[in-house]
Formats: sequence, structure tokens, C-alpha cells
Amino acid sequence: MAREPKADEAVVRSLPDPEAVLAAGGHDVALGLAMAADAQKVAGGEMDAVTFRQRWNRAVKREFGRELPRHDPSERKGPRWGMVIDLQKCVGCDTCTVACKAENRTPPGVSYNVVLEYESGTFPNTGHVNLPRPCMQCDNAPCIWVCPVGATYKLENGIVAIDYDRCIGCRYCIVACPYGARSFDFGEGYGEGQGGEMLGFNRLQAPEYGVARGERQPNKSPVGNVRKCTFCLHRLERGEEPACVEACIADARYFGDLDDPDSRVAQLASSPRAFRLREELGTEPRVYYLR
Repeated sequence: MAREPKADEAVVRSLPDPEAVLAAGGHDVALGLAMAADAQKVAGGEMDAVTFRQRWNRAVKREFGRELPRHDPSERKGPRWGMVIDLQKCVGCDTCTVACKAENRTPPGVSYNVVLEYESGTFPNTGHVNLPRPCMQCDNAPCIWVCPVGATYKLENGIVAIDYDRCIGCRYCIVACPYGARSFDFGEGYGEGQGGEMLGFNRLQAPEYGVARGERQPNKSPVGNVRKCTFCLHRLERGEEPACVEACIADARYFGDLDDPDSRVAQLASSPRAFRLREELGTEPRVYYLR
């Protein structure tokens, strides 16, 4: 599957400063950077999980007072959910971003879906490309290996999830993610008169992971946690599509079971137009793009 170097470059440019992210987390910055680098090696098959744990277990125990979790994923069950985004159809309207925020009631600064941009071609034959970026739901996700408390994990359906009640906000997973798909919830809210359609935002949260957490409050999850796209897991459990797919005005998004050869999403993902972001890393993203 051919790469799209300029799309990869757009993603890399969007990544946050890793040292600044970790410094704000209040834990060992050097440890987080080194673990993130090795977690990406595990994802890419350059290091095995046993070696990773042996290398970092003592340092994690010293920093966090607990041993690095063991990951023994159970056999995957159910559909292998995936998404295809047609870049020729995407008009950059940001409807996916707005629909996602409305569905998941995310606070200021937290967006599970963003639209990046880059120029295609070479001068004078250039074009503007909109690049929506949700969580890639990687089959080989480095964010899982780097989490010192096991708060990031895979569900049986393969979706990468976060246990808000275990997350300690160290943000190691943010720097391990090679797509910039994770955000930290600082507890900010929409102030009185600033919310517009988001009035009442603080009084009710979306039931992410099937848990209704009620009113947003300081030091109450998901405040102080890392957050990310889950393909709208709560909607999938109701037999619905992710909010961004349903709301896309250009019909640029397709969603379904990548293991079903008769599904539209599986057929598009295997087409000559398809590519994935930063494939050289070996993370095996479940989000495909059509060039």
C-alpha cells in the first residue's frame, strides 16, 4: 500500500511538544520520552513485549509505586471496526469536529476529531487537501504499552479505550501516540454566556464507555484524565454509526467491519486509492484514507 508522505508530514507537524506535555504531567519526563520511544518499537515489531517490560518495570515501580502492567489481550470478538475517509469528498467543513464535540460533550481544547491540511502535488500543479484525523484505533497501539497503570487497553472488539478511574494523568500515552490523537482534560468548562449551543455542557456528560458520570466537577473523572476518540463506542452498542460518520455532509466517511469482505468499508480499504498514515511505524491503523 503506497504511502502519502505529505499526509504523514501534516500529522507530524500537528504533534504536541512531548517535553512540554510531560512536564505538565508532573512525572519523570525522561522516563516518559524513553518509554514512548520503546513502545513505538514494540508496535513496529522492533522490540518484543517481554523485553519492554524487563527494561522499564523497575523504573516504573520507582516512579509510580507499582509494577508495569502485563498485557495479555484476550481473543478479539465481534466485528473489526474500521473507518475509511475519502479525501476527494472531504470539503474541510469541520462538521465532523462539531458533531463529535456535541456527541461527546468535550470541553474547550479537547477534540477527538480534527481536520488537518496540506498541499498536494508540486508547483504549479498543487492542490489543497483536508485530512480528518480521529483516533486510528491501531491494532499495534504504542499507547497501550507505555501506560504505567494499565488505564489504556483494548476492548474485545479491538477499540482502544481508556479507563478514567485508573488513569492518573501522567500523559505518557500522549507522547507515545504517533498521530496526536489524545488530549488531556484540564477541567475547563464553557463559561456562562460563552457556550452557545453548548449551554448546560457542565451539567451533563456523554455516557462514554457506557458510564453516565453526571455533572463535570474538579478532580472528578474525566477531568484530569487523557481522552480520545472511541469510534463512539456508546453509539456502536446501540447499533448506530459514529457521530462523525452520520453527520458528514459530503458523505466522505464510511464505517463498518473490515473483516467482512462484502462490506463497503472493507472493499474501499483494499482499493488502490487507499492508504494509511505513518504505515512505516507498524501500528496497523484501522482508519484508511482514499487519495
